[in-house]
Amino acid sequence: MADTPADRLTIARLAGTARRHARRPEPGSAQHDTAITELAGIAAGRADLLAEVAAIEAGAHHGDMNEAMHLRAAQLCIDAGADTARIPHWAAEGQRRAAQARARPRR
Repeated sequence: MADTPADRLTIARLAGTARRHARRPEPGSAQHDTAITELAGIAAGRADLLAEVAAIEAGAHHGDMNEAMHLRAAQLCIDAGADTARIPHWAAEGQRRAAQARARPRR
């Protein structure tokens, strides 16, 4: 998990950027390249943060109505250089967070 406020901010920026670029079901290669460049720039070499975002996007949204968009966001993070060895851990964490959210009473 992000250890510093700066890491948490970077994760939020990565997640927002990945989701924004993932809204299009089938982006062209130019849009894909733009997304990858933007994500890599935000990550500034932090493959661990890209992995965290990729896995949380996929794990936390597994089976929900926007799963396809979140999977595209995850793939963009992977394509931008995520450390794929860290993804299984973070995917499990995303699934845990989703289960917690589902268990909370709705108001």
